[in-house]
Amino acid sequence: MLRITLAQLNPTLGDIEGNAQRMAAAARQAAAQGADLVVFAQMALTGYYPADLLGGPGFMDRVDSAFATLRRESAALPGLHWALGTPMRAGRADERLHDSLLVLQGGEVRLACGRQVLAERGDFDEHRHFAAAPATPRLLRIGAAQVGFLIGVETYPSQGSNDPGAADDHPLAHLAHAAPDLLVHIDACSSRLGRRAQRHAALAHAAQQCGAALVSVNQIGGHDSLVYDGGSLAALPGAGVIFEARRFEEDTPTLSLDEGGNLRGAHGKPLAPPPADGLPVLEFYRRQLLLGLRDYTRRCGFTRVVVGSSGGLDSALTLALAAQALGPQNVVGITMPSRFSTAGSVDDSVALARNLGIELLSHPIVDLVAAYAHQFEASFGQPLAGLALENLQARARGTTLMEYSNTFGHLLLNTGNKSEVAVGYCTLYGDTNGGLGLLADLYKTEVFELARYLNAQAGRELVPVAIIDKPPSAELAPGQRDDDSLPPYPVLDEVLKYLIEGPLLPAGQYAAARDFVERQQRSDEGRALVQRVQGLLARSQFKRQQLAPAIRVRARSLGPHDWQMPIAARHG
Repeated sequence: MLRITLAQLNPTLGDIEGNAQRMAAAARQAAAQGADLVVFAQMALTGYYPADLLGGPGFMDRVDSAFATLRRESAALPGLHWALGTPMRAGRADERLHDSLLVLQGGEVRLACGRQVLAERGDFDEHRHFAAAPATPRLLRIGAAQVGFLIGVETYPSQGSNDPGAADDHPLAHLAHAAPDLLVHIDACSSRLGRRAQRHAALAHAAQQCGAALVSVNQIGGHDSLVYDGGSLAALPGAGVIFEARRFEEDTPTLSLDEGGNLRGAHGKPLAPPPADGLPVLEFYRRQLLLGLRDYTRRCGFTRVVVGSSGGLDSALTLALAAQALGPQNVVGITMPSRFSTAGSVDDSVALARNLGIELLSHPIVDLVAAYAHQFEASFGQPLAGLALENLQARARGTTLMEYSNTFGHLLLNTGNKSEVAVGYCTLYGDTNGGLGLLADLYKTEVFELARYLNAQAGRELVPVAIIDKPPSAELAPGQRDDDSLPPYPVLDEVLKYLIEGPLLPAGQYAAARDFVERQQRSDEGRALVQRVQGLLARSQFKRQQLAPAIRVRARSLGPHDWQMPIAARHG
């Protein structure tokens, strides 16, 4: 029997020494539990993905030093094998690295192999830093088991094929011919809507193709815009995924491989297959955003956040999520009424703060805007009016929030949603200010749904129903409403889903969005609506390229990794 501990940890990018300490502690825990093998995630030593840190002065020297520390730790646990991921020097003239898997035992490197398949597309430009490694044996006998090893996308379809490992030179094909008893896969797969099902399908297929049990270890944690949800798993041929570690938190479960090639729990108990559908979508959004916010603030050195509380839904949901992630004592809301703000907006902010238990401060901008407008006219001979005056109010608020952030050391959270960001319904250097966007990958209709979900989950009003039910408005002009300038959000969001995500949407959402747009194209009015949204999407790219990072939850965000559109271009 082979006992395997899946060390699903939360590494910090570039904290090589700290990551090594966490790995050593997990290995000691695994050894104490009688494990024969402890498996860490892809590039666990540095965290995935360090990007241009990899080429920084002394970075790889630190990797070498930390790896030497792990070898010494391994020597102190001679009965335990360690499978871990780290960048390694490739020894090539172009100075690129290998994304490597190494197996330690008794302080010695018993197996070293680099990833042979690099992602052609994805969250990072892997070819910038890594070279594909040459084919090497990927097998190692541990006890009575012949173990094969895979790294990252090596379990996914080879380029030009729908079948993982279809090419004869693909690592999965090599392992299938070798007939291992166990496959060990180290991964760093970011989380987004639909990704869990894709990962389960690919890894179940790999187990089936090789006719062997499979374990896969994934990292967790928020790294800038991306969140890794863990969900390390085990799969068997014919049975698919039979075990899933906890999602959105660290976990170190121990499984056992018996003589018949079956995987069981630590004490030989049968494993309970995870639910096929995973988390409900809104709960997935909630957990993804909470982990992303917690890790972003912690790793950037913030303990408290500040949010402009307009009395609208976006700021209310941002405050509610921040209170859940960081604790209400670490969240400050600031209401900044102008001469166009309604009394209800201020009252709604007060009710929200009371419901959440957060501090609410007031900073009226009436005099500030009036003084600025007076000086503008005195200097330039033209009064501020229309869009310029509306934007001035947004910028006065944005500047006030940044002043507060600078003075008191709070991280300013941006409250813009995906619908508004997509069509540019936001003011640069005003409501676009902030260090992190919490809602920028949620469409406005999803913002409504998530607010209602938080209330239902809490069994009380966290976000006042009055805020959820009121017509959305920026309150920058008398009687202003969002639908004066934009199509109704249920209409706008269907068009945006089709234009931004298209076939990347879950099948049901794609069919609904495609059918909606096709129906619009049957009338002059509908065609004009779609063309207008396309134009707004194109013309707003210059704003999106200046926004704060935003936590990704969907198949394609509007961030720089996903949405790579030129600014000075003709878009049709």
